[in-house]
Amino acid sequence: MAEVERVIDTSEVPEEEAPRGKRRVAVLFAVAVVAYALDLVSKVIVVAKLEHHAPVELIGDWLKLDAIRNPGAAFSFGEAFTVIFTVIAATVIVVIVRLARKLYSLPWAVALGLLLGGALGNLTDRIFRSPGIFEGAVVDFIAPKHFAVFNLADSAIVCGGILIVLLSFKGLDPDGTVHKD
Repeated sequence: MAEVERVIDTSEVPEEEAPRGKRRVAVLFAVAVVAYALDLVSKVIVVAKLEHHAPVELIGDWLKLDAIRNPGAAFSFGEAFTVIFTVIAATVIVVIVRLARKLYSLPWAVALGLLLGGALGNLTDRIFRSPGIFEGAVVDFIAPKHFAVFNLADSAIVCGGILIVLLSFKGLDPDGTVHKD
């Protein structure tokens, strides 16, 4: 059976764990707000300045800014399932908010904050952009050569997901416990 150990750095933990957990939740929501704000601001600028214009080359043809509307998921997969992607994003948000109550790990707070901010960014597009509520197309604009066009919300989701995988491989749980095998 795997050994479970609670790791506590006494130099940064107050007498009670409740304030520690509240700080981790604050970090989660702060990261989410920053990720969401960056995504929202970038999309407003892209729609205003890039949409219906020629792509802007940043690094030759290797990296461009090219505004597109994507009703599907990554690589425009599942364009007919926009409502399902909306429900999935909303579910992810609810799960993260519920998990926040049991959060005692700073790295998990950052990872979940990135996921939350990214999910909120793309959910905002799905709700408020055309063609209609819960069917809106996401604004994508970062276009690397030979890869899908994506946005900052997508980047936050991928970075958060990678961090969660790394934390899981290290055996670190959201509640601060560490599994040693």
